[in-house]
Amino acid sequence: MNQIEIRPVRKRRSGINGNTLKLLAIILMVTDHIGAVLIEEGILNYYGQNILNMPMSEAQANWWNDFDFVLRTLGRPAFPIFCFLLVEGFVHTRNVKKYIGRMAVFAFVSEIPFDLALYGVPFDFRSQNVYFTLLIGLLVLYGMSKNPNNGWGQALSFLAGCGAAYVLRTDYEVVGILLITAFYLLHDNKMQRTVLCGGIAAYESSVCYGAGALALVPIWFYNGERGKLRLKYLFYWFYPVHLMILYLIRFTLVT
Repeated sequence: MNQIEIRPVRKRRSGINGNTLKLLAIILMVTDHIGAVLIEEGILNYYGQNILNMPMSEAQANWWNDFDFVLRTLGRPAFPIFCFLLVEGFVHTRNVKKYIGRMAVFAFVSEIPFDLALYGVPFDFRSQNVYFTLLIGLLVLYGMSKNPNNGWGQALSFLAGCGAAYVLRTDYEVVGILLITAFYLLHDNKMQRTVLCGGIAAYESSVCYGAGALALVPIWFYNGERGKLRLKYLFYWFYPVHLMILYLIRFTLVT
């Protein structure tokens, strides 16, 4: 009589998986962009005039300013979470070059929605969308991984990335590259990662009382699992699409 092999059931780890972190970051990002696109560049200052085409009292303006500050503060943890997820993706990807290629494609795809949402024109070179920051961060990690025992080589990769982010004026610029690099170098040291990356995130969001550091709370509870749902392309497409939607909402209100 054949014996039936009983395999142990794999138990789910407690904590927050990658999908949950990604969805949390998306919600926070949208909150932040509602403030930036609809309130700052819309209700408060649509290129020098009130989006509602009516006079606004000082009390009303102060209320909208306060509301905008709340939204922008709530949104500060989004970027550090995306930086952490970027590093996780880099560490676990089977094909780094394809990962870099996807990031590059969506960096260019997102630029027109980004410029429309923030500047009202399809092309504006004052700053570049966050995908370029993440792309440069990936290239830095790739360069560092090719020089694991070469401190000068790793330093050169990092400095080149910082220079590129500064010259291109990408979202979060040098601080973004620093945060990505710190998550990578301290990937296996949870406590040091929390302290250093939390400090960098707090510095970046200092105008919002350092709220970016709160990102390290859900990151602390990350369980290392991706999650059942396949959300690989969710953020890739969500970023440019939601920016275009916010721009169209503002455009509709104006016209």
